Amino acid sequence: MRVEEARIPVRDGSWLAATLYLPESEEPQPCLVEALPYRKDDLTSSYAGSYRSLCDNHGYAVCRIDVRGTGSSPGDARDEYQEAEQTDLPDAFAWLAAQAWCDGQIGMWGTSYSGFNSLQIAAERPPELKAICAIFATDDRWTDDVHWRGGALRLVDLVDYCHYMTPMCVLPPVPAVWGEDWQDEWRRRLETNEPWILTWLRENRHGPYWDHGSLRLGGTTSGYERIGCPVMIVAGWADGYRNNSFRTVAELARHGIPHRLLAGPWAHADPTTAMPGPRIDFEAELASWFDLWLRGAGAHEDRLDVFLRASTRPEIDLDLHDGRWVTLPSVPPATDATLDLAAPVTLAVAPDVGISAWIDCAGHLPWGLSGDQRLDDERSVTWEIEPPPNPVVGHPVFKARLWATEPSASLSVKLCDVFPDGTSALVSRGTLDLAYRDGVHGSPSPLVPGREVEVEVALDACAYEWTPGHTLRVSVAGADWPNTVAPPAPVSLTLRTASLTVPLLDGSFPEPRFGPGAEHSSESHEGVGWEIHHDVLARTVRASTRAESRYDTPYGGTAHELYLGEVSVDTRTFAQRADATTVFGLTWPSSGESTVEVTVRSTMTVDVTPTSYDVSIATRASLAGEPISERTWQESIPR
Repeated sequence: MRVEEARIPVRDGSWLAATLYLPESEEPQPCLVEALPYRKDDLTSSYAGSYRSLCDNHGYAVCRIDVRGTGSSPGDARDEYQEAEQTDLPDAFAWLAAQAWCDGQIGMWGTSYSGFNSLQIAAERPPELKAICAIFATDDRWTDDVHWRGGALRLVDLVDYCHYMTPMCVLPPVPAVWGEDWQDEWRRRLETNEPWILTWLRENRHGPYWDHGSLRLGGTTSGYERIGCPVMIVAGWADGYRNNSFRTVAELARHGIPHRLLAGPWAHADPTTAMPGPRIDFEAELASWFDLWLRGAGAHEDRLDVFLRASTRPEIDLDLHDGRWVTLPSVPPATDATLDLAAPVTLAVAPDVGISAWIDCAGHLPWGLSGDQRLDDERSVTWEIEPPPNPVVGHPVFKARLWATEPSASLSVKLCDVFPDGTSALVSRGTLDLAYRDGVHGSPSPLVPGREVEVEVALDACAYEWTPGHTLRVSVAGADWPNTVAPPAPVSLTLRTASLTVPLLDGSFPEPRFGPGAEHSSESHEGVGWEIHHDVLARTVRASTRAESRYDTPYGGTAHELYLGEVSVDTRTFAQRADATTVFGLTWPSSGESTVEVTVRSTMTVDVTPTSYDVSIATRASLAGEPISERTWQESIPR
């Protein structure tokens, strides 16, 4: 294998920085492409092992690209999935396919961002693209990304990805890749880049902004038919993008697009090392998929390889989930069973219900798994039901007729597995800002206090079977905090009728076989903090996280990452706040014995008021310890 740096030209005269991993083969080979904004030459340089393995062990040429305006690629990083990216990458495919070492065929894959853009580029139908694998991605940016959920702001995500992209986008290009004038480009980025979070908060309604890059346009199926190549979807039942599973595959099947779903127990991380297991040799599955479509190896059959989770005691860092694998058809045969829930019931909303469930769009500590739900259940309305004999596979749906005492309210519905000793394990959950009671893709409207409305909440996709002797619990609250914001003011809900419909899997199915992954997950507690603080006198609850790491990078460099986040809620007034600090430090060798040292530090505060999101951001950059840039943003964004 040889490794080369390349500048791939694109149509507007610019170029993309790429690293090529090329096999020592006399014959041209297909090229696999991953494109990310996360800096291939330092912050995510540890990914290189997987590229090398695909090249050395499976004979593929592999290309890793810094998307426009990020890492060592020129241009402006104006937003995630910007339109320029959807023309840049097809241009890159054409250039790669024309190289002597490539046989003209491209496969595209990736996790999260690079899973999103794999779907997006497949919809552009570049002729060189023959297959994709989208891992932990989504077909609906409005309902199933890290920004909004059921029309409600994802609060705790503000202190993670939504903030750290602000300083990441203004880090400099890598000097060894860019060249001597790297400081000029760095200063340009510092002077011109705007925080993406401001756009995401301004776009607090469904519309064309969120449909861009989504196959599920406006909640309809009008985008899937644009896909022009076979699609493999990888989903995890502990991941926030799990809904890009049964829903997406059913639409691919309806449009005759060859597909495979691999849905395991995992969080947002490599299925080979993720928590919880069982883990699999995912590289073998990925290579087999591309071997099929780029090399004609084997025969294809549309299928869903699904892990049916079984009753397992919850742990924040659970290493292994009980369950079994089954292979299902594209649309699993299921019978809906509707469970009527006794009502009326009235609930005074507690704004901090949800801290046991936590974030679900990240895969590494401190963003861990959901714990025992008992404390949240005790402050919710609950129903205890004999669990069904068959697995629940698909999206449970909760329906109710209810009224609220205030114009603004939310509904959180959780499906739990209760053990004989009372332990409560989260199976699935759904959240809805009741302003979107007529459809989350529609226009919001305030409630009329005391006026009854009909509500439907679709819970997240799941595949689960209860152990005999356990109980199915439906838990309903008025908040799922801090996963989403609580209502803007104290409120009570009265449910006059309620029901839950669950899809029950019919039949027996074969078990797929996989090579084993790592015996244990790769998660470590080192440098990580995750705490819940209850200030009894102040009547506030705060959730705090910390993560820090240091490591070596290519070209003789080092990297330091520090992430601090805290979200809080006043349990009397429901006032909420998010505070985040991110620090990136990079070093590279320079001439003589000197070292180039750059640091970017960014802080953000978001006050969630009844009428606005009040945002304050400050980003500071230094070179060799001397300040070179400071920019601030302050904006009050109407809710």
